[in-house]
Amino acid sequence: MELHELLETVDGPESFLEFVRKLQADRISEANHSTDEFGRGVSGWENHTIEDFLEAAIAWAEDSKFGSDQGLKDASPWKMSATFLYCGKIYE
Repeated sequence: MELHELLETVDGPESFLEFVRKLQADRISEANHSTDEFGRGVSGWENHTIEDFLEAAIAWAEDSKFGSDQGLKDASPWKMSATFLYCGKIYE
């Protein structure tokens, strides 16, 4: 299952940890490859340092009102947290 598909299944602590493990594995596999001319890795990682990752996650949270603008207003805290982490990967 792809990472973005797994994100959709997060609804509690077990599925959250499963998602975080998959995100970790995705990042580890990314670290072994070079980036393209735009700085994006083969797995779609836009942010390669913890500082950039957290900055992107925070920017997504602020820009989307922590997902309210994207239909996450009533999502579980587990899914919102997983989405926050996922956006650290992809948000520019």
